[in-house]
Amino acid sequence: MEGIIHRYAHLNVPRYTSYPTAADFGPVTANEHTAWLRHLEAQTSVSIYLHVPYCREICLYCGCNTKMAVRDDVVASYRRALEAEIALVGGLIENRVTIGRLHWGGGTPSILGVAGLHSVLETLRDRFSIEPDFEHAIELDPRHVTAELADGLAALGVTRASLGVQDINPLVQAAIGRLQPLDMVETAARRLRSAGIRNLSFDLMYGLPMQTIDSIRKTCASVTSISPDRISCFGYAHLPRLKANQRRIDEARLPSQDQRIDQANVIAEELARSGYRKIGIDHFAKPADALAQAAAAGRLHRNFQGYTDDDRQVLLGFGASSISTLPEGIVQNVTDVPTYVRTIAAGSLASARGFRLTPQDRQRARIIERLMCDFEVDLEQIGPGLDFTEELTILAPMQKEGLVTIDGRKLSVTAAGRSVVRVIAAAFDVFRRSPAAQFSTAV
Repeated sequence: MEGIIHRYAHLNVPRYTSYPTAADFGPVTANEHTAWLRHLEAQTSVSIYLHVPYCREICLYCGCNTKMAVRDDVVASYRRALEAEIALVGGLIENRVTIGRLHWGGGTPSILGVAGLHSVLETLRDRFSIEPDFEHAIELDPRHVTAELADGLAALGVTRASLGVQDINPLVQAAIGRLQPLDMVETAARRLRSAGIRNLSFDLMYGLPMQTIDSIRKTCASVTSISPDRISCFGYAHLPRLKANQRRIDEARLPSQDQRIDQANVIAEELARSGYRKIGIDHFAKPADALAQAAAAGRLHRNFQGYTDDDRQVLLGFGASSISTLPEGIVQNVTDVPTYVRTIAAGSLASARGFRLTPQDRQRARIIERLMCDFEVDLEQIGPGLDFTEELTILAPMQKEGLVTIDGRKLSVTAAGRSVVRVIAAAFDVFRRSPAAQFSTAV
């Protein structure tokens, strides 16, 4: 079985935080985007994503849409564009909607400063209603979490903070250009908790240069000693052709594909030993955490931020490269920051590309989401009467190899197949019957 898993783990497949994936987006006009916004029903509870594409320095491993902030006035100009976009979109939504969840991502969102974050929030409050108990999350760099920042975030109503830890081994940190000793992470967590932000998430990575099984075990032990509520663990995707900063990573120091698989397995073992429950393919949570409870109850979902207990059907993305999910389609803003700022300043939506969803697209999206979240799906329940002969034919060899069981139109991913569920989900992706090279490997 190990050989079978390794063979499928080498395949390049999407992470399926959406369907269709961003690789399949095509042109979407600002007029279409406007129409989709105007069709939103009154009092719809929505999620908001705010993208801040700036960091003080760029880590070598980073694959995000971000750039180094050299001048504060450039960051301030971007904040004003973000506020202008919020006002523009809010004005286009004819029926006022409510915000049930808010997430700041980046980049390093705190680069706006507490005053800048407050200014953006006030613009949101002017254009949208905010639910009293909404979740307010932000991604943070542990190297820049001061006591003043922690207190300021708490005053703004932040309820969850996600810290980019990646790895605590000094050799690995040097190899990826991100030096942050363990005590720096511990101090950041302590400051946030002291300020009243007690829901903490940590991000870890495997497949990084210089990582070993032993170093990963030590990282897991150090991280769990801080006791975050959630831990996300992602495989490093080395794409130097697309990311210039990754060209500075010594490829000779990267683990092999088989070593990556072993590293992912060790992380899962160590976190389970520390009491964390595995959620989907790459998240872990304490049993009392809302994410673990949602997974146990079959209420787990997946969107552009990964696994979530958020069941809202509308996600409004603001900022360069941000993606919105609307009932009629998916739309992504232009990724180039100067172009985004100029477009918004001209009073136009920054819509660049996306996808017009058909009923069949929505059905396939639900099938893929259930496989990624529950590791099982009833095709008849989601797509009654639809012909999935081709998909079941694709999955037949995986059934013989013990990765999935097929009972009529009910699919269940086996324990052995869960690590390569992305490959199984790809059978329902009409845009790729064979995995494409622009995606990361399955593990």
